[in-house]
Amino acid sequence: MNRNRHSSSKADARVRPQDQLSAPAGSSLAGRGHWPPTSRRKFLAGSLPAAAGLGLAATWAAPPGTDPPPGADSQPVFKLVPIGRVEKAGGRTRLRIFEAYADGLLGLEQWSHVHVLYWFDKNDTPQQRRILRVHPRADRQNPLTGVFACRAPARPNLIALSVCKILSVEGNLVAVDDLDAFDGTPLLDLKPFTPADAPSREVRVPAWAGPTKQDK
Repeated sequence: MNRNRHSSSKADARVRPQDQLSAPAGSSLAGRGHWPPTSRRKFLAGSLPAAAGLGLAATWAAPPGTDPPPGADSQPVFKLVPIGRVEKAGGRTRLRIFEAYADGLLGLEQWSHVHVLYWFDKNDTPQQRRILRVHPRADRQNPLTGVFACRAPARPNLIALSVCKILSVEGNLVAVDDLDAFDGTPLLDLKPFTPADAPSREVRVPAWAGPTKQDK
């Protein structure tokens, strides 16, 4: 169960002119950049590489070339430390938690699903962080939508969230059914999924967020 995907990972991998992203008005990025199809791994594969030599905490605290928002000087700076990394091999997906944090896995095997928070490290550029509006699902027929109102991987803070089924927990390794992330992607946190996380009534979504052809 992966909430992070927009549609099937088998989508056409070509980048089309009509799939352009939208930058804020007046930005030098307006009309530039593209929204590659659906799978976030495909999106990141087409993005500029992360700035060499910058760790996760550094890119979070001060992304190079990013203009600070009004009042930024008075805003606190938060430091993020990766707790592990994604491992993909042989058709399997595992979350390798660093030994320093392995004790935090105690009891996780009692849960069926887990929220996985991770970092779009291969997409961490000033240009990607400035993008605030996109056409969801790489479809210009969908209305221009703010990144806080969709699951676009381009956003000011490149935090990704997926819900995964737990297959096993052995030592510092958590095997999950799947995760739409690259091998080596930094992990930020794990939180067990509880039934209360899934509201059963009064749920609404915009028309564009309905099932895609691949979902049907």
